[in-house]
Amino acid sequence: MGDDRAKGTAKQAKGNVKQAAGKVTGDKKLEFEGKADKAAGSVQKTVGKAKDAARKS
Repeated sequence: MGDDRAKGTAKQAKGNVKQAAGKVTGDKKLEFEGKADKAAGSVQKTVGKAKDAARKS
């Protein structure tokens, strides 16, 4: 697994935690930050997959 994929997965996990904490506490800002982290992690993970595929070609 490439570095981008690992970092993307970690960012998604962090986003899940933030989003859940925001929902539980009623903190809409924290919940939104979690959603943004999850989206950014997903993009980073996709970039990592593309890089890995390009290296294998």
